[in-house]
Amino acid sequence: MTVTEDADSVPVPIELGQPLLELLNGFVIELRNASIPVSLTENLDAMEALRHVPLGDREAFKYALAATMVKNQSHWKAFETVFEIYFSLRGDQYALGEDGEGQPSEDGEEQDGDGDGEMAGQGGDGKGGGSAITPEQLAQMLYNAILSGDRGLMRMVSRTAVKRFAGMEPGRPVGGTYYLYRTLRNLDLDGVLAKLMEEARQKVGGKMSPLEERLQGDEFENRVDQLRQEIEAEIRRRLVADRGVEAMAKTLRKPLPEDVDFMHASRDEMAKLRKAIYPLTRKLAVRLQRKRLHGRRGALDFRNTVRHSMSYGGVPAELKFRRPRPKKPDIMVIADISGSVAAFARFTLHLVYAISSQFSKVRSFVFIDGLDEVTKYFEGTEDILEAVHRVNTEADVVWVDGHSDYGHAFEVFWEKFGREVGPKTTVIILGDARNNYHSSQAWIIKELREKARSVFWLNPEPRSYWDTGDSIVGEYGQHCNGVFECRNLRQLEGFVDNLA
Repeated sequence: MTVTEDADSVPVPIELGQPLLELLNGFVIELRNASIPVSLTENLDAMEALRHVPLGDREAFKYALAATMVKNQSHWKAFETVFEIYFSLRGDQYALGEDGEGQPSEDGEEQDGDGDGEMAGQGGDGKGGGSAITPEQLAQMLYNAILSGDRGLMRMVSRTAVKRFAGMEPGRPVGGTYYLYRTLRNLDLDGVLAKLMEEARQKVGGKMSPLEERLQGDEFENRVDQLRQEIEAEIRRRLVADRGVEAMAKTLRKPLPEDVDFMHASRDEMAKLRKAIYPLTRKLAVRLQRKRLHGRRGALDFRNTVRHSMSYGGVPAELKFRRPRPKKPDIMVIADISGSVAAFARFTLHLVYAISSQFSKVRSFVFIDGLDEVTKYFEGTEDILEAVHRVNTEADVVWVDGHSDYGHAFEVFWEKFGREVGPKTTVIILGDARNNYHSSQAWIIKELREKARSVFWLNPEPRSYWDTGDSIVGEYGQHCNGVFECRNLRQLEGFVDNLA
């Protein structure tokens, strides 16, 4: 389908039909449920953009929505997942007509042609996707699809393979990963790839240079990945048809990198967090600098005010202030690195040192039941991860048994470093305040607050867990300038505003 054109070949905007508008409204609601911020203005911009793109072009449709709704590269994967769920049936049960109206397509009512347990309404594609295709024919189609890179043929193979090998049944509470595994296992893509490479070698006399081998292998691998994507899309289409869009969206919904809980992040989520922290540090540094330079007024400049009052007949109608001389605070970070909160401490230390240019001095202390200063591990290194690794392996933080003892750790800090805390110092304490029923020594926090500019406590546990069991965060918190729940990058970013 193309955008309607008049006699002079000038594109005429398309009017979006009510069914499509309702689908887009559900799509926007799910984006917000996935924590992707989509404002009313951006929603309207998306609707306007869709009036100027060919709705039959899936890629144009997708990127028109993305251009108006996605503002952060780390949100792209979540957006793509929601899009694939909501518009997985566009070519089948919910096609878009030339007028932009949603309507059932001709193949949206396909019937099960071979009775092998296929889900209703999702039979063959009318192009040889039924039981008439023999295993040998399917293997040849698969080979030809990867050899040629034909996406249409890949789509046909995917439909047939999922129908034959996935074993999908209506209402069965099984995730798409299981169906994908069953389908790929029966296709033997590694064997097909080896066969393709062997044939490529024979075409050039039986031997290829290392570079040619690598380039040809990368090309075939890329086509195999495209086939996998088509199989995933076909499985997703069938699951959506069986369970409904809202149910599938809820099942596949995952937190954005900035909302991933430090204490429960998987290895893949940890990798995404490390990538997300770099742009965050740049943004926070700029914000702190702007806030420090422009966010405060200096003292009243009486002489300058009187001088300017002459133009108002001696009436001081326009007050003048001295230019503020912003001072960068000193930062002291005291972090619990016991097993339960180690990941949280690692990311917080990483963030503080990444924006250390905004502070006159940054010193770090880590503890379990003993305490040690680790500032030297961060000096003169650009690899923060290596510095944190040294902290975890070289710091002297065990006093007796290696179980958290906040009271003893604070005693050590007060005795060794308490005199170095001054009116310019901001003390940041990181930990869950689970003290294993040892003495709290909360008076030290009270003394720190009287000497320091500010004392903040960051707790990675949900607020509902505070002061339960051996948690004594409330006992410490009454002597702090603020106690913050800080379980993810979004909350950590919100706290940084308090440092300026």
